Amino acid sequence: MFRALLLQKDDAGSVTAALADVNESMLPEGVVVDVEYSTINYKDGLAIANASPIVRSWPMIPGIDFAGRRTDTGGRVVLNGWGVGESHLGGLAQKAAVPEGWLVELPASLSTLQAAAIGTAGYTSMLCVLALEAHGVTPDLGPVLVTGAAGGVGSVAVAILAQLGYEVHASTGRPEEADYLHLLGATAIVRRDELAGPARALGKMRWAGAIDAVGSHTLANVLSMTHENGCVAACGLAQGMDLPSSVAPFILRGVTLAGVNSVNVVHAKRVEAWRRLASDLPVEKLDAMTTVVPLDAVIGLADDILAGKVRGRIVVDVNA
Repeated sequence: MFRALLLQKDDAGSVTAALADVNESMLPEGVVVDVEYSTINYKDGLAIANASPIVRSWPMIPGIDFAGRRTDTGGRVVLNGWGVGESHLGGLAQKAAVPEGWLVELPASLSTLQAAAIGTAGYTSMLCVLALEAHGVTPDLGPVLVTGAAGGVGSVAVAILAQLGYEVHASTGRPEEADYLHLLGATAIVRRDELAGPARALGKMRWAGAIDAVGSHTLANVLSMTHENGCVAACGLAQGMDLPSSVAPFILRGVTLAGVNSVNVVHAKRVEAWRRLASDLPVEKLDAMTTVVPLDAVIGLADDILAGKVRGRIVVDVNA
């Protein structure tokens, strides 16, 4: 038996979330991992609060990522994505079992706690940074914007970009987080309402590139204000799935919109992302953005993360 957060759905469609003792026979085939830490992400909040049809198989253990040790070799591993916590039992539990190819061996310099603190949010941030680099966005070309900057993806993105020498502008709807964002390396704070309304086809060019976790009008505004031949890496939809924009930024300024889907990335790219995280994310900044909670605190945090009230990264000690 092991302890887990279990989501169950009754015949009437009502979803309940509760801590439960789960028999190991419930685990699917695969490499068994003794989970040490998981996290709570936006998707997890949606699943736990039943605010969106994230879960596609019942009963379900949520948690789209985890870090721990393989029971067969003792090796330290991390998992992100692959439908874990959605269609495959997830990481908010003391044990998990997944296919071999889904696991990434942790770089020696990272602990399992640090890997969870980075989590899917930080891993996604690194994929976005790699996308900007692949499209030639270098620090000498001008500022880079990060939207949703006080959230999990945004916090890690700000810290990485600053460490790499970029001038980072951080967009947030929480002005009280300005000191926190400056601590992570942001040089300027952009109020969320500057970008939240309808976008012009082309606006004043302000940024050489951007990492956007918001979507909708915000992404449309960012695209309209990106420099010629710049790039925007889009990885989220907190404001909405729509994109009320025009083709003007793409055909008149040569802007690239690079979509970043962290769920089904090939293994080699995952390894590279974690290698770069180990070298490019300052540990002291990671500590500043991380809060550790026990497993029994997760249910109460679901609504907070959906309301945008969570700062940085929430790590879950599944054994506490």
